[in-house]
Amino acid sequence: MTPSPSPQPALTELFFSFLKIGAFTLGGGYAMIPLVREEVVEKKCWMHDDEFLNMLALAQSAPGVMAVNTAFFIGYKLRGYAGVFAAVLGSVLPSFTIILLIAAVFTRFREMPAVEAVFKGIRPAVVALIAAPLWKMARSAGLMQTQGTRRDIAVSWLLMLIPVAAALLIWLAGLSPVIIIAFTIVAALAVTICQQRRTHR
Repeated sequence: MTPSPSPQPALTELFFSFLKIGAFTLGGGYAMIPLVREEVVEKKCWMHDDEFLNMLALAQSAPGVMAVNTAFFIGYKLRGYAGVFAAVLGSVLPSFTIILLIAAVFTRFREMPAVEAVFKGIRPAVVALIAAPLWKMARSAGLMQTQGTRRDIAVSWLLMLIPVAAALLIWLAGLSPVIIIAFTIVAALAVTICQQRRTHR
């Protein structure tokens, strides 16, 4: 049974949670997803998994940096505009500080074999960090359903084809992700409207 969301967190707690996430995120905004989910959904119970998935879809659809968008939506849901300030500041402060400190000296060392080896070693770990929460969120979204009626299972497999088709269109056809996101939004609205009209008949 999914636990009920906890009461609104203090702004300092929200700030330090995202400060911790920002300090240990390697690989960009998508690598931030497993840390955010673990903190917000599993540890703090600030929101349910389905709420987090919806918020992630909004963060991905909105323009801007994924990490900042994620912090923005979570902060606003939990504590309004004050929560936005606390979450966004916490998420960007570590990277801003670190980049500021190493920008002057990194160009001297970036071509060293040891530094290149470190970054090559980090890349596979980042891929694994992104893949693990995607699997969990796919199950939460009903894409990995193996039980229930045949219709339910068929629908889950049909939904599974959507991200596969989107990935192929981006990779093989070179289609912009913006176009795919816009198309899926319009298609989802159309399907929802049709279902509501059938229900009210």
